[in-house]
Amino acid sequence: MAYAKVIVNPAAGAGKTARIWPDILAALHSANLDFDYEMTVTRGQATEIARTAASQGYAIVVSVGGDGTANEVVNGLFQSGCLNQVALGIVPTGTGSDYIRTIGVPSDYREACQRLVSAKRLTVDLGIIEFMNGGNPVSRIFLNCAGAGLDAEITRATKRQLKYLSPRLSYFGGLLFALLSYRNRRLWLKIDETREERRVCMALMGIGKYGGGGMLVAPDADPGDGLFDVIVVGDVAKPDLLWTMRRVYRGTYLTHKKVMAKRAREVEILPIQPIAVQADGELLGEAPAKFKLLPGALQVVV
Repeated sequence: MAYAKVIVNPAAGAGKTARIWPDILAALHSANLDFDYEMTVTRGQATEIARTAASQGYAIVVSVGGDGTANEVVNGLFQSGCLNQVALGIVPTGTGSDYIRTIGVPSDYREACQRLVSAKRLTVDLGIIEFMNGGNPVSRIFLNCAGAGLDAEITRATKRQLKYLSPRLSYFGGLLFALLSYRNRRLWLKIDETREERRVCMALMGIGKYGGGGMLVAPDADPGDGLFDVIVVGDVAKPDLLWTMRRVYRGTYLTHKKVMAKRAREVEILPIQPIAVQADGELLGEAPAKFKLLPGALQVVV
């Protein structure tokens, strides 16, 4: 059996991964990595492949794709029950690839392939979100960030725009559409032992620093500190929100008087008005939702 299982999402990066796969394959061989690989065909298949690979005893399971692909792979590793016996490798080819910015994996796939033979491992936290989908309770692991409110609506709008625009334009189109159409929501927010009713634009639980294709959403986050960086954007008016979103890219928005930043291990959202949730850039469902931290749960090859 090979040392590493490489899981390739050819659809990642709006099809870019399929186009450059021969070059990635050559880079993997050039790195002298002992591996075999599988291509995904359907959504969720990376989870199944990763679960099987971890159970079979592969030392490294490598995600080739974006944050969504890495999320699927990590869910498979978690479901295998062998999370403490396998490490995650990442070769970024997606449109966002926000997580690698925090942990130091190179954005160039050639350099990322070389890192896979490194003995260096980074111990990082994971999150688990419990939410509702179609009236049924569901849970999912995330490794970068999750949230409820505007960020989930941006995710929804961006996916729609991808049918017609390039990945970069689709994100900005989704952002603009969501900003213009979104209405702040009333909810009960529980952060560890504190509970309050409030009207919010969005609530984010950050393990990594970046989200939304380069936004510095949780500038002080440390992926291995055992805590979420919880960012709550309160009842911000639309004109102010448009201005504030510009500051998110620089990570300077935390000084806004209606933005609250805390660190916590558990967050619960109980909606008074319907509110959608997302994790690692994937729209999942809706609240009620509970976000729990799993400290030091994963080893990543860096």
